Amino acid sequence: MIYHSYELHRSMMAGASAFASMGANWLAHPSNPLAYIGMSPVIASALDVFAHASAPRGKPEFGIHSVKIGDADVAVREEISFRLPFGQLKHFVKQNGVAAGPKLLIVAPMSGHYATLLRGTVQRMIPGHDVYITDWRDAKLVPLDEGRFDLDDYVDYIVAFLNHIGPGTHMIAVCQPSVPAYAAAALMSAKKHKARPRSLTMMGGPIDTREAPTEVNTLATGRGHSWFEHNAITTVPPIYAGAGRRVYPGFLQLAGFMSMNLGNHMMSHWEMFRHLVEGDGESADSTKAFYDEYRAVCDMTAEFYLQTVDAVFQRHLLPKGEFLHRGTKIDPAAITDVALLAVEGERDDISGVGQTKAALTLATALPAAKKEYLLAKEVGHYGIFNGRRWREKIAPVVEDFIAKHD
Repeated sequence: MIYHSYELHRSMMAGASAFASMGANWLAHPSNPLAYIGMSPVIASALDVFAHASAPRGKPEFGIHSVKIGDADVAVREEISFRLPFGQLKHFVKQNGVAAGPKLLIVAPMSGHYATLLRGTVQRMIPGHDVYITDWRDAKLVPLDEGRFDLDDYVDYIVAFLNHIGPGTHMIAVCQPSVPAYAAAALMSAKKHKARPRSLTMMGGPIDTREAPTEVNTLATGRGHSWFEHNAITTVPPIYAGAGRRVYPGFLQLAGFMSMNLGNHMMSHWEMFRHLVEGDGESADSTKAFYDEYRAVCDMTAEFYLQTVDAVFQRHLLPKGEFLHRGTKIDPAAITDVALLAVEGERDDISGVGQTKAALTLATALPAAKKEYLLAKEVGHYGIFNGRRWREKIAPVVEDFIAKHD
């Protein structure tokens, strides 16, 4: 019933958002005499904030049409390179005869947000690399006859994507996919797979959540498997293509993340309101752009979500040497020639300091020359892969690492 209740509430708020937007536009219109008197500017700003906060959101576009390379603006074409039922491989192709650069697969999280959350990551890496990204589908839009999708399938998809791109590919895993990407690298290394990645960069990933546990980690360990199954899982309603599929809905994930930092989110909206009242549209638009992406959420299959909670956050199977992929034990010691870079944020409140670095310790057969670690000072979780510090401080380290092992 929770999904039906949410859809009813979403429909009601969509109407309220539309009316609020109309009211804000009318009160702020230059030809309206009321726009210049009394409390009209304040009311218009308040309506604008409400309209934006309550508006429904679909899947965003990457919208990367060009990048700066040297002094030139180079056109970029986005294309679908490979399709599977629960995800597709997007390729950002540089035009005008510009050299593609080293092949790079960016593995986006399947954690409630779309791959476009990594727009800043993609945009920063395109100039020097031939960039691909995993574009996961919203589980509520995948028909039941397409089958299941769990953590084993996630690893299989990464292997399939790497195999499609071909040998010599580098890989970046941001947050949650650090675990399946690491497992895929170990699995492919054990089999001497020709398309195993040359390097794997893990950014804010929960390799070993026993290290510096965060609030997210303690939430997982403080409740049993049955609690998550009964309280976090629901059924997709008939209005979607995936009707009947059991999912962990994106709106629950968003509600959880918002509640963790509710004060900060409330202050951000207050600042947006203040900027609008003061006529600082540029600052207000910047906040709106962030929340347009942050509030665009998608569902995960129940089996993937529950298996991830159990294997990664509750039983810590990978660092304990007990992680299985379709019955085969994943052995990090099999990684002998895949260079590893672990990136952590000093202020990360999702994956604590030391959780990603653990991947380097587990790879006991990998030479020290192929291991690197970066602790980004004064950087939170989001700042590891987006924003000024990512562009200016972290990305250059990642680029140098890839170049060194290409």
